[in-house]
Amino acid sequence: MKIDLYTQEGEKKGTVDVAEAMFNAPVKEGLVHLSVLRQLANARTGTTAHVKTRADVRGGGKKPWKQKGTGRARFGSTRNPVWRHGGVAHGPSNERNYDINMTKKARRGALFSVLSQKAKDNEIFALNAYKAKEPKTKDFAGMVAKLPVTRSLLVVLSEKDAVLEKSAHNIPNVKVIQVGYLNPMDLLKYEKIMFLQSALKKAEELFLK
Repeated sequence: MKIDLYTQEGEKKGTVDVAEAMFNAPVKEGLVHLSVLRQLANARTGTTAHVKTRADVRGGGKKPWKQKGTGRARFGSTRNPVWRHGGVAHGPSNERNYDINMTKKARRGALFSVLSQKAKDNEIFALNAYKAKEPKTKDFAGMVAKLPVTRSLLVVLSEKDAVLEKSAHNIPNVKVIQVGYLNPMDLLKYEKIMFLQSALKKAEELFLK
């Protein structure tokens, strides 16, 4: 499979081969949905509100009165939720874990599904290289204006590039990410995906080997 390749000047240089397994895979919407839910759930930090259950409240070890013969209701502990000073039933807890797990194979399947759909919609292209001596937002914005981008852009790097990242930092609707952090949510959020040519090779090394 091939995607368009552009130069830093915004000129179309030709095409570049990409892995069929990543960019022409079956689109599994169920996996994508679960992957997005997982990202949202795993980003939750929980709540600071916390109450004690009947197991946490001090006291209540002795049965208030005998089981039968008193004419009163049966109780096993004075720390029952219906008693004063008792524990709280179904209250908030700061120990709750919202994490959702997915297997490595499922995560890769979701990622490849989004990449493949984006490729089918012609929303992925490559840049041969970006060279600059110092960070300049104006220069980077000028390059983006010459590329086939209308609304938003996700830039995928093979490794950390301080000059490029600082150049793009203040541009609205542009995000820079390293290939190892590729995820379905970012891919779905941004209209166009621009891989640096070196990032395509790094992606194959990370996700296919």
